[in-house]
Amino acid sequence: MNLHTLVDSLLSDTLETSLPLFRPELALCGTIVLMLLVRVFRCDRLLPPFLLAFAGSVVALWLALPAEGLASWAAISPQEIFTGMLVHDTLSAYVRIFLLAFAVLFVVLTQLTGIADRENGQDFYTLVLGATLGMCIMASANHLLTIFLGIEMASVPSYVLAGIVKGRRRSSEAALKYAIYGAGTAGVMLYGISLLAGVVGSAHLPTIAHELAALDISSMLAPGGDSSTVMVLALGGLMLGVGLAFKLSAVPFHFWCPDVFEGAPAEVNAFLSVASKAAALTLLVRIGFGLGFVHETPHATLATNQPPAAIAQVSTTAQPPTTFAALKAEGIVNESTADQPLSPVRNFFVVLVALMAIVSCTFGNLAAYGQTNIKRMFAYSTIAHAGFMMMAVAAAVALLGRDPSQSQAAIAALLIYITIYLFMNLGAFAVVAFLRNEMQSEEIEDYAGLIRSCPMTAVMMTAILVSLIGLPPLAGFWPKLRVLQSLYEAGGPLMITVLVIAGLNTAISLVYYLRVVKVICIDPEPDTRGPISLGFLPAAYILVVSLPVIIFGILPDKVAQWAEQATMHLF
Repeated sequence: MNLHTLVDSLLSDTLETSLPLFRPELALCGTIVLMLLVRVFRCDRLLPPFLLAFAGSVVALWLALPAEGLASWAAISPQEIFTGMLVHDTLSAYVRIFLLAFAVLFVVLTQLTGIADRENGQDFYTLVLGATLGMCIMASANHLLTIFLGIEMASVPSYVLAGIVKGRRRSSEAALKYAIYGAGTAGVMLYGISLLAGVVGSAHLPTIAHELAALDISSMLAPGGDSSTVMVLALGGLMLGVGLAFKLSAVPFHFWCPDVFEGAPAEVNAFLSVASKAAALTLLVRIGFGLGFVHETPHATLATNQPPAAIAQVSTTAQPPTTFAALKAEGIVNESTADQPLSPVRNFFVVLVALMAIVSCTFGNLAAYGQTNIKRMFAYSTIAHAGFMMMAVAAAVALLGRDPSQSQAAIAALLIYITIYLFMNLGAFAVVAFLRNEMQSEEIEDYAGLIRSCPMTAVMMTAILVSLIGLPPLAGFWPKLRVLQSLYEAGGPLMITVLVIAGLNTAISLVYYLRVVKVICIDPEPDTRGPISLGFLPAAYILVVSLPVIIFGILPDKVAQWAEQATMHLF
C-alpha cells in the first residue's frame, strides 16, 4: 500500500464520511471566524455580535437535528469518524443537540441582561461558541488525545469568561484562580494519558479496552502476577480522573467553583454549571464504557501507532486486529459476564466515581447552608448535583458487566437529569442576573418580599428551587427517582450505601433551598428597596425557561423517551 493510496483513502473518509457528520461543529467554527472578521474590519454596526452568535447557534442546532425528526434517532448507527478520534452515535447526537439548544438560550439571555455589549460582544460570543465547540468534542471523544483537546478547548475560554467583566477585582481574581487550577489539572491529566497510552500501546478507547482484556488484569493481581503494570494503569486512571473531576467541580477538585461563581457574572455561571457539567458527564460515560466494555468496533486500529501500510490495510478491511468474536472464542469474553477480564477495570472505576460522588454530594449540600450570597450558594448546589449525577454513571458501569439493558437505563436517567437541570439552573441564574441589574445586589437577604414586587418571577424561582430539591410534582423529581432506581438495580453494598446517602442528601438540601423560598415569599420587603420591575422581555424569558420545570414534571414521558433512544447504541 503506497502513500498515494493511503492519502486518497484518508481524504475519502474525511470528505465523504466524517465532515458531513461534523456539520454542527463546522457551523460553530464558521460563526467564530465570521465574528473575528467582523471585528477586524470594524463592521460590527452592520452585523451586531448578538445577531451573528444567535444565527450561528441556530444554524448549528438545525444541522444537529436528525433529518427525519427527533423520533428518528433509532436510525442513527454508531460510526467512528476522523480515523477513530471521534464517534458519532445517538448519545453524541443527543448531547450535541442539548449543548447547542442551551447555546441558543444562553445567547438570548446575554442580550437581555446586556453583559455582551458592542464593545466586547465579539470577544464574549467567540469565547462562548469556542467553549461550546470544545464541549461537543468532549461528548463524542473516542481517543485520549481528543479527550484532552476537548477539555482544554472548553476550559481555556471559560477562564476568560469568568473575568469578562472589566474593572472588577473579584472577577479578575476568580478568573486567575480558575486558570491556575485548570493549568495544574491539565498537566496531571496529560501525564496520566501518557501512562495509559504507554502501557497499552494505544490512545484509542475501544483498542485500549481490547488490550486491557488481553492483559488479563485479574491474573496480574494474583500472587506472583505483574502488579507493577496494574499500579501504573491505576495511577494513569487516577490522573486522567483529575481532569474530569476538575470539570465536574467534584470534591476534592472543587476549590475553584465557589470563588469563581461568586466573582463571575451570573450568566457565565449558568454556562459553567449547565453546559460544562453536561459535557464532562458525557465524557465520563465515554471513558467508563470505553474502557470497561469490549466493543466490536470496525476501525479500532486506526488510532493506534501502526505503520502507514497497516493503517491503510485496516481502513480497507474494516476489521480490528483482535475482534470481539475472537476474544469470546479464546475464552477472554463470555456471554454471561460480558467481558470478565475487564471487571477489575470496572470495579476500579465504580469505586472511584462512587466515592467522589458521595463526598461531592454531601459536601456541596452541607457547605451551602451558611452561604449568604445567592451565586455562592448555587455554586455548592452545583457541586452537590454533580455528585448526584455521578452516582448514575457509577451505577451504569457497575451494571455494565451484568445487565446491559439496566446499564442503558442508568445512562438514560443521567440524560434526563441533565436535560431537566438545564432549565432549572438556566432559569435560576437568569433570575439572579435580571435581579442583579435591578437591585445591584446578589445577597439572599435582599430578595426578601420579592413575591410582592415581582410575583411571577418569585413564583418561577420558587418552582425552580423546589425542583432542585427533587420534590414532586416538579420535573426535578423524576431524574432523581431514576438515579435512585439505577442504584437499587446495581445492588451490592457500595451501591446501596450510595443509595442511602443520596436519599439523605435530598432531605438535607431541603433546608437551604427552602430558606431562600422563605426569604422570597414570607420575609417582609425591606423599606430601603424601591419597586422592582423586570420588564416584559426578561419576565417572558424567565417564564419560557422555567415552564418546562413544571411541564416535564407533569408530563415526563417525552424527555424519558428521547433519553432512552439516545442510549440505544452504547453497546
